Amino acid sequence: MKRLILIGTASLAIVAAAALWQTRSTPASMSDLPLGAANAQEAAEVDTSSIVEMRLGSEDAKVTVMEYASFTCPHCANFHKDQFKELKADYIDTGKINFVYRDVYFDRFGLWASMVARCDGPDRFFGISDMVYTQQRDWIGDGQDPVQIANNLRKIGKVAGLGDDQLDACLNDNDKAKALVAWYQQNAEADDVRSTPTLMINGTVYQNMAYGELKAVIDEKLAE
Repeated sequence: MKRLILIGTASLAIVAAAALWQTRSTPASMSDLPLGAANAQEAAEVDTSSIVEMRLGSEDAKVTVMEYASFTCPHCANFHKDQFKELKADYIDTGKINFVYRDVYFDRFGLWASMVARCDGPDRFFGISDMVYTQQRDWIGDGQDPVQIANNLRKIGKVAGLGDDQLDACLNDNDKAKALVAWYQQNAEADDVRSTPTLMINGTVYQNMAYGELKAVIDEKLAE
């Protein structure tokens, strides 16, 4: 079953990463530290201009496929294992579509994963994202130990070629973390995204579907 997004109050449970990465432990106060806005109006007031839209393919393509996904969502991991690989080969690498990936944050762990994936900019985002999704079960584990999850994500970043100082700078950037959460809130509210993965194809919302169905929708849009 797809995970539902609770915009607003759910974002308050997403906590800042900095203290965890610096101390290797979770302070008692950490679970009370809000990250993001309490509602859509507050989110709209946050400066999100520093957030880069992650995209592949041709920006001038006739069809834009936008995916809303969370790094902690099992259905999203399955999508990237199956449908996305075919989509990339058939439509993205051939320049037939403009593919846009947008983060959704159910929890702090998804936010940390995003901060690792985004650490070295757009050129490496999708490569690191693939590692995060492929190894999702391993780095999340039983989901009970934030320190272990943080360390697992850090290992993924290092395998991807990120240095310790670079990871520290990215993961301790609380202003960036707050902007990311507000950006997610603004996008999810504007596009009425309630579950993941959610696809928007030329502005029309679709839920997760088999690749054959997805291909048929894209081909129809390309033929219009």
